[in-house]
Amino acid sequence: MKRVVAPSILSADFGNLERDTLMLNRSAAEWVHVDVMDGVFVPNISFGFPVLKAVTKASTKIIDTHLMICDPIRYVEKFAKAGSHYVTFHYEAAEDIDACIDAIHNAGAKAGISIKPATEPEVLEQWLHKTDMVLVMSVEPGFGGQSFMPYSLDKVRRLKAMIERINPHCIIEIDGGISADNAAEVFGAGVDVVVAGSAVFCAENPEAEIVKILEA
Repeated sequence: MKRVVAPSILSADFGNLERDTLMLNRSAAEWVHVDVMDGVFVPNISFGFPVLKAVTKASTKIIDTHLMICDPIRYVEKFAKAGSHYVTFHYEAAEDIDACIDAIHNAGAKAGISIKPATEPEVLEQWLHKTDMVLVMSVEPGFGGQSFMPYSLDKVRRLKAMIERINPHCIIEIDGGISADNAAEVFGAGVDVVVAGSAVFCAENPEAEIVKILEA
């Protein structure tokens, strides 16, 4: 299984966003994670299309956009067309999951579904055949710097079993409290992509920290 680190740009220095994006270009990270929050679905507001466009303009990596917003069908197509390679929306926020997946695919991007810590992975079973990625939140979405919830690993293992049976091409991503200290256990549970924000951007040497996570 290939390991991928997706540093979350939410933890970057926004006064030096281009500098930090170019640092990621040089790094061993293959993806860049972009957290979009609306202040309604989660108790925080992050950024939207202007910041995404700035990142996509400077980045040479896969752009992984995570929509923590209500009624995501309004925006999934626009985020896909704005340069996102993956667009992930929340199961808890979407009234019509099939419509969201189809809109993302029709716009030329890959579709992901995310679940919050209180949501069990089995609720996604009927959509796994057409989903490219499932994002398991290992903290409550909305803020960086939270502690990893160990119960998330059980959810990953159950999700992995369903994916192997239904759609082996679907990958698993995890977001929240990931660092070099727990990355080995997380990858070992079946995760393909780890999102790391504070662990990378607060490190003395972010590029070296990314390698430490990959090699944990």
